Amino acid sequence: MTAVSAAQPEPTSAVAPPGANTPPSEGKKTSVAGRLVGLTGHWAVRLGLVVIALVWLMPTVGLLSSSLRSPEDIGVSGWWTVFELNSSFPWVIDAGQLTGENYDALLSNDLVTGSLFTTLLITIPSTLTVVIIGALAGYAFAWLDFPGRDWFFLVVVGLLVVPVQVALIPVAKLFGAIGLFNTTPGVVLFHTAFGLPFAVFLLRNFFAEIPRELLEAARLDGAGEVRLFTRVVMPLGGPAIASLGIFQFLWVWNDMLVALIFADNSNPPITVALQQQVRQFGNNIDVLAPGAFVSMIIPLIVFFAFQRQFVTGMMAGAVK
Repeated sequence: MTAVSAAQPEPTSAVAPPGANTPPSEGKKTSVAGRLVGLTGHWAVRLGLVVIALVWLMPTVGLLSSSLRSPEDIGVSGWWTVFELNSSFPWVIDAGQLTGENYDALLSNDLVTGSLFTTLLITIPSTLTVVIIGALAGYAFAWLDFPGRDWFFLVVVGLLVVPVQVALIPVAKLFGAIGLFNTTPGVVLFHTAFGLPFAVFLLRNFFAEIPRELLEAARLDGAGEVRLFTRVVMPLGGPAIASLGIFQFLWVWNDMLVALIFADNSNPPITVALQQQVRQFGNNIDVLAPGAFVSMIIPLIVFFAFQRQFVTGMMAGAVK
């Protein structure tokens, strides 16, 4: 009897923590108003996003509608008349107002079509040069030790606050002295110079968040700086590089101030070409509307093509 009673476990006097035996469903009660807000909150957010998207897309839809209408129809009614009310269906597109003659006139305009090619000649080299040099400099400032590294980086950060307008006259004099004024390479060089400070700042901060252990492991495996940069840093920096490329592409493509001053007037970019159409022919809407739509839709295609990388790059470093 003694052995049996000794083998029995003694009752414990430990007290369960408060709320340990409380079922999950018996938590804090929510008021009726709180439950209503919880039910309608998601729908309210979605409805707000839909309204914002419709407002944001309205100018694009209006420009597309105007580019497909004849100058006579544009002169007597607004673009919204293409979407007529109907008793059987709320919105019906009036196909009688739509025509492709405006785009035929655009393609037959040598100045506008040539300006699209000139814009690509300016935008693509400016974007690639900024991305490549910015990535190399960002890696150097983040992981290479050299004398005056922090001071040089502070100078780069200081260049971010220098406005473009301040440098227009000095750079114009410099380009005139070396023969780059009114040339496409001069415009590319200007955009590259003013795009590099932001590129170096963005990529340096992104590359600095790469774990040091990863780079040290690659060095122990025999990777040099060039291979470390191309095989480790560049793949990990893809989101930031894509974000930088989108920023630079949009800025150069939509620029008019620099192109108006430094580009060749006989073969200008698309922004200057459309401005020249207004100056020469007044309300030349049959060329201006489709030209403006083409000038706008190409950056939108680039943005949506790299949207995933852009969002990832913008959120990089927000969560550790």
